[in-house]
Amino acid sequence: MSLTTSPASAVPTPDLPATMRVSVLRVPAAHPGADDPAAVPGTEHPNTLTVEERPVPQPGAGEVLVRVAAVGVCGSDVHYYRHGRIGSFVVEDSLVLGHEASGTVAAVGPGVDPERIGQRVSIEPQKPCRKCGQCKQGRYNLCPDMAFYATPPVDGAFAEYVVIEADFAHPVPDSVSDEAAALLEPLSVGIWACRKAGIGPGQRLLVAGAGPVGVIIAQVARAFGASAVYVSDISRERLDFAAGHGATHTLHASQPVDGLGADAFIDASGAPSAVRAGIRAVAPGGRAVLVGMGADDAELPVSVIQNRELWVTGVFRYANTWPTAISLAAEGRVDLDALVTDLFGLGQVAEALDAGRRPETLKALVQPWR
Repeated sequence: MSLTTSPASAVPTPDLPATMRVSVLRVPAAHPGADDPAAVPGTEHPNTLTVEERPVPQPGAGEVLVRVAAVGVCGSDVHYYRHGRIGSFVVEDSLVLGHEASGTVAAVGPGVDPERIGQRVSIEPQKPCRKCGQCKQGRYNLCPDMAFYATPPVDGAFAEYVVIEADFAHPVPDSVSDEAAALLEPLSVGIWACRKAGIGPGQRLLVAGAGPVGVIIAQVARAFGASAVYVSDISRERLDFAAGHGATHTLHASQPVDGLGADAFIDASGAPSAVRAGIRAVAPGGRAVLVGMGADDAELPVSVIQNRELWVTGVFRYANTWPTAISLAAEGRVDLDALVTDLFGLGQVAEALDAGRRPETLKALVQPWR
């Protein structure tokens, strides 16, 4: 399944190629992840990536065609590549990965201003139904009929061209690079997490995990007015980077945080031990927000949650975050370019997905035209 429509619906545009290159993930015809819900987490399957030629998709009514400039590698992409599934989302057929994307509008469908052709955009990689109860209440990220890039069976952005609904192709100013425009997606995760955590002026936040999302969360929290942002991790190198990008204090993950008395805790690690420790660090009436992908089930300190009346919630994507993300990036209040450590071409997606195994890699990006 893709987000394309009939070629006949497109508005006449300047000449475009008939075909494009696409990086395609293929899984074995039968692997435990596809058929066995109890498959051992962490089991890797012999999945493969190939570059294929496909027709350039055509934008339908209310859509635009985007020539992709940059695509960030996310942990979910890596998970699908190595394990073939994330929870109930299972790769059962070929899939194009990648959902953190930017580019330039190359064509528009009916109902979209042709003046948008040539406009640089950041892609919000989702298509909600806009009609259900969740959408009507503004929580379109929870739409039960959501079509989200690189979530089976919807293809993603490791391709030369993609289509998206026009209002989810957000214009970006020239002060925001193509790479930073792609990373407005994980920045949106950080914004959504900080909103869920209720971060505001003068508050104290603990963040577990100094990877890209953890560092972004730290920067967003400071931009929202947090007076103290503690970041914990097992990597000294990543903690040193966080210290220059949002963190006011850094802690090795082995250090106790029980008495920290934070107003909020955001987990960006996915480690059950970090979640338990972080919850214990929250003051009465505070909030704990779970962002990191880890075990499907984990033990929580229930008595602490009850006795302190803590709010514990999760983050599933985002809603209505791009205007804030664009402002934070354009004003230099969040530095996204500093996160980029590796650049790859479309024929190097496998290397891009494996780059995170190296301690020196923070954020890898794919440039399809490289």
